[in-house]
Amino acid sequence: MRDRFILGATFEDFLEEVRSLHPWRGIYNRARVPDDLLRRAKEIDSTWHLLVLTEDWCGDGANSVPYLAKLAEATPSLELRLLSRDENPDLMDAHLTEGTRSIPVVMILDEGFREVAWWGPRPAPLQALFLREVKTLPKEERYPRLRAWYAQDRGRTTLEEVFSRIPVSV
Repeated sequence: MRDRFILGATFEDFLEEVRSLHPWRGIYNRARVPDDLLRRAKEIDSTWHLLVLTEDWCGDGANSVPYLAKLAEATPSLELRLLSRDENPDLMDAHLTEGTRSIPVVMILDEGFREVAWWGPRPAPLQALFLREVKTLPKEERYPRLRAWYAQDRGRTTLEEVFSRIPVSV
């Protein structure tokens, strides 16, 4: 996993390659990490690596990963790298959601680059809403519903859920 992490793109490098830049860059520019989560993250005294599987066309990725990038930028003990889901099928197949290759997937790696947990593809309350209501909507109506939830949440639930999987006592 160490080699894969090192070969992964930084968030800025990823943005250089994104074809649909507007949602990624726009959300990143507006993203803020809540002060309470930032304080907790800055208390982490060991290094953690967040290795994300995503693709530039992924709406859930565009609405989640920019917040993780902001958290990693502001936290010396967190490093973030991104890999293509389609170019890493073995990693994707090890992190399926209900049998599907849903992204983003955030693998949480310790200092030795061992995976200790993972998160994805979307915050639990949104996943429940998706399964309960959104999944049955016509395809063109799904993303606006998901985007509205993400816009109201402003990344908080994603950050809380990912942070809660880092096994540290802070």
